[in-house]
Amino acid sequence: MVELWFGIFWIMVATYLILDGRTLGAGALRPFVASNVDERRQVLDAIGPMWSWYEVWLVGAGGVLLLAFPPVLAAAFSGYYLALFLILWLLVLRGISIELGRHLDHPLWQSFWNATLAASSTLLILLLGAAFGNIIRGVPLDARGEFHMAFFTDFGVRGHVGLLDWYTLLVGALNLAGLGAHGATFLTNKTTGVVRERSKGAGRWLWSATLILGIAVALATRIVRSDFWSELWSRPLSIVFLLVAAGGGVAVLAGRRSDRDGLAFAGSCALIGGLLGARAAASFPILLFSTLDPQNSVSAFEAASLHQSLVIGFVWWLIAAPLAVTWHVLASRSFRGRIGSDALIPPA
Repeated sequence: MVELWFGIFWIMVATYLILDGRTLGAGALRPFVASNVDERRQVLDAIGPMWSWYEVWLVGAGGVLLLAFPPVLAAAFSGYYLALFLILWLLVLRGISIELGRHLDHPLWQSFWNATLAASSTLLILLLGAAFGNIIRGVPLDARGEFHMAFFTDFGVRGHVGLLDWYTLLVGALNLAGLGAHGATFLTNKTTGVVRERSKGAGRWLWSATLILGIAVALATRIVRSDFWSELWSRPLSIVFLLVAAGGGVAVLAGRRSDRDGLAFAGSCALIGGLLGARAAASFPILLFSTLDPQNSVSAFEAASLHQSLVIGFVWWLIAAPLAVTWHVLASRSFRGRIGSDALIPPA
């Protein structure tokens, strides 16, 4: 059951990044692909009324930790306290800008919320990337299973590290390029006219930047976590996920070259899911790696709840997860198809 819940946690995280990553990327790109009111409305219509539903998967990932690995959630909430509140406020600002921006047709009001949407989306992507960098690099976990981090220390990757250093910033930059490319591919598949053409052009640059930064992060990871790098290439399941990611990359390239926007977007989703799956498979069973002493690291087996609790939770998950997926599929069908420049978001 421990292995199962470890996988469920990463499935929830991957689902959130695939679904909300496209809206975050679209929000960050909005000033670059939309130059007037109609074009900005087109991007907002593409983001659609379901953006808040995607955040449920992020909350669900936290719920999985609470149910299956409560010591990890307790340590993470205290250790990542500053980062979690920054992410929370950025999520709030992103939501407010989407909902309030349309309520008053005044240039100053519109400009302010347009800028807020772009800034909050960009910073959210960067912070989420830095958070993933922290998970790979590790945290200063002591022998009691606790850690506390400043925003930054000496920008080193050993010992008492901070939230930000050269490695986590590099992963944040990769996340910004990658989710920006994911958002551009989504907009290319969802919009029409000049917005689609600009999104396609932005995707070309962002996918190139993602490839370059991805190579840089891979090399940096080999330096920062040589053990993780070795596991990544020695475990069969992680190699399978890397092949899925590679297939997604090929689909993105093929879809862009043949103007098959749906194929390119499906490839983008597969690329993100494959990379996260490979990361999870390579790190199992470690949930929190200690930069102070690897012996202090917390494994899923050590942090897991009682077996009976995991079984009962899984029974409820088998009921809730299909309902959530079914609702999502049915609701998404109501908003499928491309968005024209004169389209409006249907009432939620």
